[in-house]
Amino acid sequence: MQRILLIGSPGSGKSTLARALGRRFNLPVTHLDQLWWQPGWVELGAGKFRPLVEEAVAKDKWVIDGNYSNTWDIRMPRADTIIWMDMPRRVCMWRVFRRAARNYGKARSDVAPGCPERLDAEFFRYVWNFKASHDGKIMEALRKHGRHARIIRLRSNEGIGRFLYGL
Repeated sequence: MQRILLIGSPGSGKSTLARALGRRFNLPVTHLDQLWWQPGWVELGAGKFRPLVEEAVAKDKWVIDGNYSNTWDIRMPRADTIIWMDMPRRVCMWRVFRRAARNYGKARSDVAPGCPERLDAEFFRYVWNFKASHDGKIMEALRKHGRHARIIRLRSNEGIGRFLYGL
C-alpha cells in the first residue's frame, strides 16, 4: 500500500484512519478538506481545487482522505488501495455531533486553519442523507475508475479494528 484513498460519509472515520495508515506505512497524509476550505469556511472552487488534487496524487506515495466526488476521476486511477468507510448512519451522525460539540469554535487538524468547528444543520442533513445520495455514485466510480485497486469496504468499528490488526 503506497497510494491509499479513503472515501465515505463524514463521521465515518476517514481522517482518523488516514492518520493511522500514514503513521503505519510512513506515508504523507492529505486531508482534502484542508485544500478545499479557506479561512471562514470559504470554498476554494473547483478550478483551483483540481490542480491541487492532481499535484497530490502525482506523488509516488500518499494517503488521501475525502469525498469530493468531482475528483474521483483523478484520485481513483492513481490509488493502489481504496478504502470505503461505509459506516452506519447512526454512527456517522453521532460522531459528527460529538465532534462538533467537543471542538466547537476550534479548527481541527484535518480542516483548513480559520475554519472553526460549528453546529451546522445543513451539514447534519448531508450526513443523514449521505448513504442514499452517495452509495450508488461510489459504486459506479469504483467500477469506472477503481477496478485495478484493492478495494476495502469497512462497515463497522470491529471491521476497522480487524483491518488495522491485519496490517
